[in-house]
Amino acid sequence: MGSGVWPPKAGDRSLDVNDQNSVEAGPLMIVGGGELKALAGLREWENDILSSIVISETVENLILRENSPLIPEAIDRLFADIANINRESMAEIQDAQIEEMAVNLWNWAVTKRAGLVISEEQKSKLWHIACKLVCMCGGSAASEEAIRRQILMNMKTGKGWVDIGNAVIADQFFQAAVTGLEQLYVTLMQRSSTEVHMTLQKIAVESDLFKVLSYQAEAACAQGDFQRASTCALRCKDMLMRFPQMAGYLHILCYNFGVEAHKQNKYDESSFWLSQSYDIGKMDKNSVGPEMLAKVLRLLATAYLDWDDRDNYDKALSAINLANKEHLNPAGLFLKMKILLKNEIANEELLEAAMEIMHFDVSLDFCLNVAKLLMDHEREAVGFYFMKIICEHFKSSENIGKALLLHIDMLLQRKEELLAKEKIEEIILGHQTGRQLTAELVGCLHNILWKKAARSFEVKNYTDALNWYYYSLRFYAVHQTDLDLAKLRRNMASCYLHLKQLDKAKEAMTEAEQRDPTNIFTQFYIFKIAILEGNPGRALRAITTLEKFLIPEDPGENGPPTDKDSPVMLLSLAAQFALENGQQIVAGKALEYLAQYSEDPQQVLTALKCLFRLVLPRVSQMPESESRKKEMDRLLTCLNTALLKLSQSFNGEALTSDSRANEAQWFRKIAWNLAVQCGKDPVTMREFFILSYKLSQFCPSDQVILIAQKTCLLMAAAVDLEQGRKAPTASEQTKLLNRALEQIHKCREIWNFLKETGDFSSDPCETLLLLYEFEVKAKMSDPLLDSFLESVWELPHLESKTFETIASLAVEMPAHYPSIALKALKRALFLYKMKESIDVLKYSKCMHNLINLLVPDGVPSTELCPLEEVWGHFEDALSIIIHTEGYPETEILWLMIKSWNTGIFMYGRRKYVSAEKWCGLALRFLDHLGSLKRSYETQVNILYSELVEALNRKKGSLFNEE
Repeated sequence: MGSGVWPPKAGDRSLDVNDQNSVEAGPLMIVGGGELKALAGLREWENDILSSIVISETVENLILRENSPLIPEAIDRLFADIANINRESMAEIQDAQIEEMAVNLWNWAVTKRAGLVISEEQKSKLWHIACKLVCMCGGSAASEEAIRRQILMNMKTGKGWVDIGNAVIADQFFQAAVTGLEQLYVTLMQRSSTEVHMTLQKIAVESDLFKVLSYQAEAACAQGDFQRASTCALRCKDMLMRFPQMAGYLHILCYNFGVEAHKQNKYDESSFWLSQSYDIGKMDKNSVGPEMLAKVLRLLATAYLDWDDRDNYDKALSAINLANKEHLNPAGLFLKMKILLKNEIANEELLEAAMEIMHFDVSLDFCLNVAKLLMDHEREAVGFYFMKIICEHFKSSENIGKALLLHIDMLLQRKEELLAKEKIEEIILGHQTGRQLTAELVGCLHNILWKKAARSFEVKNYTDALNWYYYSLRFYAVHQTDLDLAKLRRNMASCYLHLKQLDKAKEAMTEAEQRDPTNIFTQFYIFKIAILEGNPGRALRAITTLEKFLIPEDPGENGPPTDKDSPVMLLSLAAQFALENGQQIVAGKALEYLAQYSEDPQQVLTALKCLFRLVLPRVSQMPESESRKKEMDRLLTCLNTALLKLSQSFNGEALTSDSRANEAQWFRKIAWNLAVQCGKDPVTMREFFILSYKLSQFCPSDQVILIAQKTCLLMAAAVDLEQGRKAPTASEQTKLLNRALEQIHKCREIWNFLKETGDFSSDPCETLLLLYEFEVKAKMSDPLLDSFLESVWELPHLESKTFETIASLAVEMPAHYPSIALKALKRALFLYKMKESIDVLKYSKCMHNLINLLVPDGVPSTELCPLEEVWGHFEDALSIIIHTEGYPETEILWLMIKSWNTGIFMYGRRKYVSAEKWCGLALRFLDHLGSLKRSYETQVNILYSELVEALNRKKGSLFNEE
C-alpha cells in the first residue's frame, strides 16, 4: 500500500462480480424449426405497424447481412417498433417460427458481438427484441423448456442493460424472470414424483432466483434505491446456507456497492455494504482470504472516519483494529493513527500507538509519513519524540538522511532554530567524516535552508538569512552545479546590499558572474552595486546586457523569449533603484527598455511618463546639435510606443475610457510641446505634430481638442508642402504632395465641424487649406484644377493677399498656369481698389506682378490678353499714382521703363503709332517721379525727341500699322 495513504486506488477497490457464475451470453439451442428464406439485402422500411411478414423479413435480412452500414439503423428501427408488436399482430406465424426467429436473432447478436461488429448497446437491443418475441409464445401453457429459455433470456437481457447503464429497462426483464421462475416452480412441483426429486428441482430454481436477486440489487444501486438494493442483497445472504459457493460472489458484490457509495459520500450506505461484505466474506474462508477481509475493514474504517461524526470514531477504531488483526498492513497502521488523531486521544496513547508501529517491519518512508501526520495534527511532542526514535532505529540505514532532513525541516517550521542548527552541524560533521548525504538529499537540504533564509529575508532579518545561506554554502561540493552556487551567491549579495556591506556584495557577485554571467539576476545585482558605487557607465552596461535577454537570438523569431516577465520586472526595479539613488540617465535607459518590452499597457505608459519627466528638461536646454537630434528621435520613438499601447488598451479594454483619455491628453501635450521646440527641424516637427493629432483621437472631441487637431494637421501639411518644393525627384515630390493632400482633407473635415461650435472668423485656417490644396493640385497638374477654382473666385471673404498667393503658386515650378495667375492678380487689384483707403504699397507690388506677367522682359504677352488690356493696366496704375500719395518711386520708375521698352519693342516691329503711344506713356510716368526725375528726365526727353524725329521722317505708309 506504499505509504499507507487511504483510501486505496479505485483499481484496488472494484472487483468483477462475474468471476463466479458468469452470465456471459452464449448461443441458445432450439429444437425443430424451418429454415428462413434468405433475401439479397435489407428492404426499405415501411411506415406502418410491423406486420408478421415485415418482422420476419427484417430479422432474416439482418441475420444474413455480414457487415452492412445499414445494420445499426435496422437494429434501432426494430428496437423502436418492438413495443408495437404483440401476439395478435403476428397471429399468422406459429409459436415455433417466432421462437426460431428470436433464438436466431439472439445467437446472431452473440456471434456478432464476438466479432466486434456491433456495440454492447446494439447487442442489448437485439437481446431485448429476441426476448420480447420469445415471451409472446406459449402463454400459460408454455412448455418447461420454453419457460426455462424465457427465464434465461430475461436474466441475461436485464444484466446486459445493467452493464451499459440502463437499470430502469433492466428491472422489467428481472421482474419477468422472477415471474418465470415462479411459474417454473409450480410446474416442477406438480411433476415431481419423489421428495428427493422435488428438493433438487427446488434448489435449481432457487439458484436462478439468487442470481436474479443479485442483479436486481445491482439495478437498484445504479438507480440510488438503497432500500430495494439492501432487501435483495439480504435475501441473497439468507440463501447462502443453501448456496455457500455463492458467498464469494456476494461478498465482492457488496464490497463494490460499498466502494461506489463511498465515492458518492454516502457513508451510511457504504458502511452497511462493507459490513455485509465482511460478514459474508467470513462465511467463505476458502475463496476470501484475510488480506481481502482486512481490505474491506480498512475501507469500512475509512467510511466511518469520513462520516466525520464523533460517534463513528469508535466504530472506525474497532474496524481498523479488526482489520489489523485479520491481516497487518502498513496502510492499516497508518489509518489507525489517523483515527486516533481524529479522536483526539491523549499523547500517551498516541505515542503508544506510534511505538507499536516500530515493532513491525515497516519502512523508513512509512515511519516518516507517520511523523509528518503527527506534526500536521499539531502533536509536536509526540512527533519529535517519534522522530528521535526513528532516527535511532534506522541509524544504520543508508537512507537515514531522509529522517535527519525531515527532523530539521520540522524543527524549522516550529521555530526550534537552535535544535535545527545542532542537527545541521551533526550532518556537516558526518558529511566531512565519510557519512555523506546523497546528491538528492543534499539538494533537499539546500531547499530547506534556502526556504528558511527566504522567510528571514521577508521579515528583513538579513543577518539571519545570511546565516542559513552560510550553512548551505558549506555543503557545496561536487554534487552541486555552478549555477546553483551562482544563485546562492546572488542571494547572499542581496542580503549584503540590504546590510550596506558593499564590498562583501561585490565579492559574492564576482563569483556569481564567473559561474553564471548570462543570468538576468546576475546582471541586476551588478547593476545595483554599480549604482551604489556611483559608476553609471558600469550600470548602463549591465542594463544593456539585461536588455539583450529580451531580444530573440534568432532574428526570424516573432518576439522575445517566453520567460521575459522576470527581465521586465527587473527593468522596473532597476529604474526605481536608479531614481532613488539620483542616477537619472541610467534610470532613463531602464525606463526606455521597460517601455519597449513590457506587455502591460499601464506599466508602459507609466514608465514613459517618468522617462519624459527625466529627459525633457535636459533636452530643452540642449543647443542644436547631433546629440539633440538623437534625443528628439528617442523621444519620438517613445511617443510612438505610447500611441501603440493606448491603441492596445483601447482594443483590449484594459483601460477605462476616462483613464485612457487622461493618459492620451498628457502625451498629446508632450508631443505638441516637442513639435514647437523643433522649429529648425521641420521634418521632426511634423512627426511630433502628427503624433499629437493621433493621440488626441483618444480624447473627448471638445472644441479645445478639435482646434489642436486642426492645427496639427495644418502644420504637418505645411511641412510636407515645403519638403515637396525641395524634393530631389518627381516621385518623392508626388509622395509628399499626396500626403499633404490627405492631411488637408482631414483638416477640412475638422474645420467644417469646428465652425459650428463658435465664431472663427479671424482664423486663417480656411484660407490656408484653400492655398495648400491649390498648390498640391497645381504642382500635380490636376485636370480638375479649374473646377476647384470656380467656387474660389466667388468666395466673398478672401483678401487680395490670398489671390496674390494663388497667382504666385500658379507659376511656381513645376506648376505653370499663367492664366490663373492673371485672373488671381486682377482679382487682387480689384479688391485693393474697392477699399475706402487704398494701400498703395501693396497695390504697387500686386500691379508689378501683373505687368511683369503680361510684359515679361519688355515683350508683351498677347497670348494672355490683348495689348489694349495691357495698356489698360498701365493706365490704372497711372491713375492710382495721380490720385493717391505714397506710390513707391521705384515702382513708378519701373513702370516708366516697362512702358518705354514696350514702345521701343513696337518701334522695332514697325508699329510706329503704338511705339509713340507707349513712349509717350513713359513720359507721363516720368512726370510723377520725385527725386529720380532729374536723373532720367534729360535722357528720356532726348530719346523721345530722337524717336519723334525719326517718326517724322517716315512718310505716308510708314505710319500705317501692320
